[in-house]
Amino acid sequence: MISFENTEVAFKSKTNRDLNKAYWLFKIIASPTFVKIGKIATNFALKIHLPIKGIIKKTIFSQFCGGETIEDCEQAIKNLGSFGIGTILDYSVEGKTSSEDFEKTTLEIIDTIKRAKESKTIPFAVFKVTGIARFDILEKANTNEDLLSENDKIELDGIKSRVERICKSGFDSNIPVFIDAEETWIQDIIDRISEEMMLKFNKEKAIIFNTLQMYRHDRIDFLEKAIIRAKNQNFHYGIKLVRGAYMEKERARAEAKGYLSPIQKDKLFSDLDYNKALEIIVKNIEILALCAGTHNEESSLYLTKLLQENNLEENDQRIYFAQLLGMSDHISFNLANARFNVAKYVPYGPINEVMPYLLRRADENTSVAGQTGRELSLILKEKERRKSK
Repeated sequence: MISFENTEVAFKSKTNRDLNKAYWLFKIIASPTFVKIGKIATNFALKIHLPIKGIIKKTIFSQFCGGETIEDCEQAIKNLGSFGIGTILDYSVEGKTSSEDFEKTTLEIIDTIKRAKESKTIPFAVFKVTGIARFDILEKANTNEDLLSENDKIELDGIKSRVERICKSGFDSNIPVFIDAEETWIQDIIDRISEEMMLKFNKEKAIIFNTLQMYRHDRIDFLEKAIIRAKNQNFHYGIKLVRGAYMEKERARAEAKGYLSPIQKDKLFSDLDYNKALEIIVKNIEILALCAGTHNEESSLYLTKLLQENNLEENDQRIYFAQLLGMSDHISFNLANARFNVAKYVPYGPINEVMPYLLRRADENTSVAGQTGRELSLILKEKERRKSK
């Protein structure tokens, strides 16, 4: 049986210097006060153009990002590939609002697909719809597209066109494409667009993947209905399964606006639904494909068990595990060592434009119970193991 306690395998890609740097970084992130102050100070320093990019690049950026460009990520791609782990290039620039920026981002995502086509170790591409669209127009279109003004309809058509160009590039290159999940008040339109793309490009196999956030209490129902639609309309449904990234924002908005929160009442229910979704997907794998994006040890082990129980090979190409670069190496490397399909999200982009992503990573490590402590304990365990050799 696979064990995530094997730190020799987990950290075999890291030198002693790498381990020490990761240890001190996670020690810093473990302090909510330091993270809060650090966010304010970093944003201020970047705003007034203080020369801190070098410090950022050598610390948090190098831990969680591959570089500023696709070319900068080559070393990370090579290193991960040498241990049987794939790379998912994630252009993590956020907050753009102009059509010129959206077009630039669209072309950058297509470039990640082209790079994946050249590689044996880049199994997927990924993008966020808000990276190529105004949030406001998605929010307007979320409930009823027919109520949009003519100008809004034209803008929405432009968004759909950009999405289709990305998806067609994935189809033509035979590179599956993940469409990330976002806030609930724009997720319905993203779900609809994702399924439109599946109907076009997923006839033979899953090329386009939608993302389900299982911290929502309605996603099991959504999954079961999606499977029925896929069977009835004869297409494959690609699913990236995650717990979710907008919980605090979702609860605050629901309370402020007086509607039922879409979020599970506690983590236990998220965990139960995540594992239930794994069961449903594996049971229906003939018309589905799965990327289990999780840093949860129990869910990762449970999926390995489901594969065995359903007589599926460890390296069945329809089923992948994924974690973020710089986190949960004990899961990623031990799974890959046991021949399971594993990929790491490798974010990249200009430092100042990727900072919102990096600061969110710091927040998540601080807020997720036990995450940072687990990272630190495993690093310490490996350092002790190396000392005793």
